[in-house]
Amino acid sequence: MTELKRTQLMGLQLDNVHRDLITAEVLDAITEKRKMLLVNANAHMMVLAQNLPWLRTLFAKADIAFCDGAGVQLAHLVLKGSGMYRTTPPEWIVPVLQSLGQKASIFWVGGRAGVVEAAARRYEERFGVRTAGVQHGYFDLTAGSEGNRVLLERIKEAKPTIILVNMGMPRQERWIYDHLDQIDSGIIISAGALVDHAAGVVHRPPRWVSNLGLEWAVRLAREPRRLWRRYLLGLPVFGFYMLVARFDRPKNQPQCPEKRPPVPEQAKVDSLVGYHSDL
Repeated sequence: MTELKRTQLMGLQLDNVHRDLITAEVLDAITEKRKMLLVNANAHMMVLAQNLPWLRTLFAKADIAFCDGAGVQLAHLVLKGSGMYRTTPPEWIVPVLQSLGQKASIFWVGGRAGVVEAAARRYEERFGVRTAGVQHGYFDLTAGSEGNRVLLERIKEAKPTIILVNMGMPRQERWIYDHLDQIDSGIIISAGALVDHAAGVVHRPPRWVSNLGLEWAVRLAREPRRLWRRYLLGLPVFGFYMLVARFDRPKNQPQCPEKRPPVPEQAKVDSLVGYHSDL
């Protein structure tokens, strides 16, 4: 058994971890019936974290916090002088579900009505998994709301193997932060647009686009009205914060824990930038 290599980057605690190690650790946690939290960071998340202390706290609590963007890789190279593995939830959730099949049950939280149901059906057909429940993301997300109370009761009763939270950043992270202690078990994943990919509403660009770090450009071209602020304004802001971090060390950054959860040694680490072709 080895330990995940955790680093502190622009205020967020991240694990420099390959997708194969994530797959192995998730399967191990499911076997041992351990509760687990997985979150991810891209350039947009790094910008949000500069002004949201609760977000930095959530990443510090996570069992695995992985890089999900070329911007974060660049920041790690500039600030730490080394490369960083990059992956996305679809890239490692596929082998997890292929391995588990009918042993896995999924509770889908977030996404548009109709889309989340379609995602659940397609995953049932594709992997043989069971659907523990579905809940679209258009309800009162305020902590303590009636909608949340009912949802948490449903999750508690269903006892899902995996909880996929698909509300976009930082809504999904805030929901997890507010309710993490009220969820007793399961693998909790901030999954972003996974629900749209699973439903077939959105398709991943070719592998070479991702490997060049240009997936953001494809997303911007597809959804300009929703994403233009994030990328056209957010990326320069991210660059500014990266330069600030390069020449200054904020005093209020949380300290990294000394040890991280172990992962099996047999999991392969074969590339810095992975892209799963079967999405």
